[in-house]
Amino acid sequence: MSYRRFAMVLVVCVWVVGAKVNSARAETPNIVLILADDLGYGDVRCYNSASKVATSHLDRLAQEGMRFTDAHSPSTVCTPSRYSILTGRMCFRTGYRGVFVGVGGPALIEKDRLTLPQMLREQGYATACIGKWHIGMTFSTADGTPVNEAKVDAREPKDWTEGGPALERVRMVDYTRPIPDGPIHRGFDTFFGTACCPTTDWLYAYIEQDRVPVPPQEQLDRAPLPKHPYSRDNRRGLIAPGFDLEKVDLVFLDKSKAWLQKQVQEHPQQPFFLFHSMQAVHLPSFAAAEFQGTTKAGPHGDFIHEMDYVVGQLMDELTRLGVAENTVVIFTSDNGPETTAVVNMRRDYEHDGARPWRGMKRDAWEGGHRVPLIVRWPGKIEPGATSAEPTSLTDIMATCAAIVDAKLPRDAAEDSFNMLPVWLGKQQASAPVRPFLLHQTISLALSIRQGNWKLLDHRGSGGNNYERSAELRPYALPDAAPEAPGQLYDLDADPGETRNLYLEQPEIAARLKRLLEDTKASGRSRD
Repeated sequence: MSYRRFAMVLVVCVWVVGAKVNSARAETPNIVLILADDLGYGDVRCYNSASKVATSHLDRLAQEGMRFTDAHSPSTVCTPSRYSILTGRMCFRTGYRGVFVGVGGPALIEKDRLTLPQMLREQGYATACIGKWHIGMTFSTADGTPVNEAKVDAREPKDWTEGGPALERVRMVDYTRPIPDGPIHRGFDTFFGTACCPTTDWLYAYIEQDRVPVPPQEQLDRAPLPKHPYSRDNRRGLIAPGFDLEKVDLVFLDKSKAWLQKQVQEHPQQPFFLFHSMQAVHLPSFAAAEFQGTTKAGPHGDFIHEMDYVVGQLMDELTRLGVAENTVVIFTSDNGPETTAVVNMRRDYEHDGARPWRGMKRDAWEGGHRVPLIVRWPGKIEPGATSAEPTSLTDIMATCAAIVDAKLPRDAAEDSFNMLPVWLGKQQASAPVRPFLLHQTISLALSIRQGNWKLLDHRGSGGNNYERSAELRPYALPDAAPEAPGQLYDLDADPGETRNLYLEQPEIAARLKRLLEDTKASGRSRD
């Protein structure tokens, strides 16, 4: 073969290979995961026609995609739910109890654990996390000591919003030192956001990549902030100059839009994964000025309106950039609605963020973990579809792996199931994907659901104390079997979880208890 002919053949081969790569990239969808905070099933109009807040953008998303009616957060509070979403593993398996506050750490996600963003990055994706992290990270003192290991005064103040060990640790941080175990060390190329709850916690400052570019300088003055029943979940932590508690979600929105623009313009052939993690609608309900008074459902209603606006803006940005048709958009919430929001919204506006379920955030009853889940994928998911398939947010990882044809190793995503056949309308109704659902509370109380039967392996809600709380006491229900060690409900016959059948159906209770113990012992629920 002559040199000229060889060169022509080589050029053709390179062109063919390049064309195949570009074609594959064009067929590989982008993925945008939008996570609301403390948004209840009943807060969204397409889930609750009686909602007093219009959620037009979420309703449009549902009209263009699939709405799940039996979707569940892995936990009834944020930190463990976020761990489970990004790892596909139930957080109770780590042994961690509670949620992080202030500069708490270290990272709950183990260094060698495969995460959703890392899995996608290995498939060629650009990955970004914008917003609230809340899965722990390590801040250091001037001498390099991890702040979470530093000795502090362990005495708690009488008023938990004023200070204590958590605030003392925020004061001890050397903000010139890098954070060694944040999002960019767990699979994300880019991070801009906050360590914990942006407008609630002891550190009011943004983190960019592994640094705090503008450190906190003074203690938060709550005097100028709005005062209403939804504004009291606000610790007097340290705040950075320019950190506006009423604009946090708009800052996150601008950062996500800027990242999307840069990614599409500079790397048009590279698929991307954006995890947009909102502050909304976690208390305090500090909607931005342009949203205050825009609903007839008070400050929290205005905050829900802002949250819906952010969703619409992200959807519109995908359209403007010309990538909406090849982007999977997943919207959901990390757990059920906050107790204060539910109680006051019910009383003042006849709006029920938990409707139609019993329970709220922290409770193992359905209201604590049954959440909105809407998925849109043009050309793949039938518009306006509804699915009653039981699913957990841990399933996002295995489903995304199926989308990009990635094989999950056995030591990863142990509680994640591939829901892609359900998304695409190819799953037989008689053959559920999941053998059972698992739920956990802030106290590590566990429950398990199989078919219509749900076993709570504990007494009470597993989180909130309805007898001690004056605002929750009116919602306490009598236990039909107070002497039983747990609760058993038939969700088909009793979706409100009002009749405890633990003693009436001992065989079913025992079977579910064995199943729960087996999955605890094996460390997994996925085969």
